[in-house]
Amino acid sequence: MNLNRATIIGNLTRDPEIRNTPNGVTVTTFTVATNFIWNDPNGQRQEKVEFHNIVAWRKLGEICGQYLKKGAKVYVEGRLQTREWVGQDGIKRYRTEIIAENMIMLDRANNVSPINNITSSEEPTIINTEESNPAPTDNPSSVNNNEVDEEEIKVENIPF
Repeated sequence: MNLNRATIIGNLTRDPEIRNTPNGVTVTTFTVATNFIWNDPNGQRQEKVEFHNIVAWRKLGEICGQYLKKGAKVYVEGRLQTREWVGQDGIKRYRTEIIAENMIMLDRANNVSPINNITSSEEPTIINTEESNPAPTDNPSSVNNNEVDEEEIKVENIPF
């Protein structure tokens, strides 16, 4: 059995960047910061910030690009994927990303309930596009529109 799941709650470090592949598929990228706080052996409070690269495809990407802004608190669930490429300088580079499958906006300013108050009867609050995410690929432009049918998300059904 294998499992590839990533779940984070944090704040956006910048506004999302929306692009379209040559085939017209929407892909949105953004970064979420999470904090780890602990006391060192001397009792001093320490803090470390981690930055997570997030990629959201299709409808979820459109929604993230439209509603998320720098500083927003967000819950993101997805899978880890590492891409590799050769830079212009000839050096092989790697980037590990979370391919978002679910996203919940946690800021009260968006009139969305905090995650601990969400129940299964409030499914429209959770945006799930697991079925519409492309298979792992090193090149987002290689995605074609015939891969997976998207589950239709209507704007009037989004609670924010």
